[in-house]
Amino acid sequence: MTITTIGLDADDTLWHNETIFRLSQKRFAELLGDHADEPVMMERLAEVERRNLRLYGYGIKGFTLSMLETAMELCDGEAPPHIVREILAAGREMLVHPVETLPGVDEVLAELVEQYRLVLITKGDLMDQERKLAASGLGELFAAVEIVSEKDRSTYHRVFQRHGSGAAEAVMAGNSMRSDVLPALEAGAYACHIPYEITWTHELADAPENHPRYVSLSKILELPDWIRTITK
Repeated sequence: MTITTIGLDADDTLWHNETIFRLSQKRFAELLGDHADEPVMMERLAEVERRNLRLYGYGIKGFTLSMLETAMELCDGEAPPHIVREILAAGREMLVHPVETLPGVDEVLAELVEQYRLVLITKGDLMDQERKLAASGLGELFAAVEIVSEKDRSTYHRVFQRHGSGAAEAVMAGNSMRSDVLPALEAGAYACHIPYEITWTHELADAPENHPRYVSLSKILELPDWIRTITK
């Protein structure tokens, strides 16, 4: 089998992301500790996030708006001004948080780019994702960057057709079973799951069983060797 194109997710595949969200959630829980128990609060925030995805999309700005909305609900529409200010401050801090690439990313991408076309395929806010890519120092390694509103079968079909030789000769690697693996397989690509230490509940899904184009690896450093096994 010929592989010409490698698609890579960004957040929690190339650099840390969900840990930053969890820190903000902890701050949110501390701010509203007098209004609800933490499990109830986190469940309510998750519900609001899911409800707002179709309006705000993925990313920090939508998350900040969801925290504000949840705070208003928990405070019966009268969230104290200091809580609103703290939530807005948390959102701003997330937007300027330093980018820290995950172990092995630099060397793996440097190796893969010698033989394959690399395409970054990520969800989220356009400006924030562009900022993180620039700060990571990895931008020049990618032949193309696709920041999309959703990752589904048609997304992968379109992206790998546009920037490669089609999904059949492409690999998608990422930490999300729901967004990086299952729809890429549906499009006809190979898919590699590289779990991160924390996964947002919205991105959880069952792994495919006995799929010939799927693999789960423990770290990105294992990706080049696996790709070599499918190109023999």
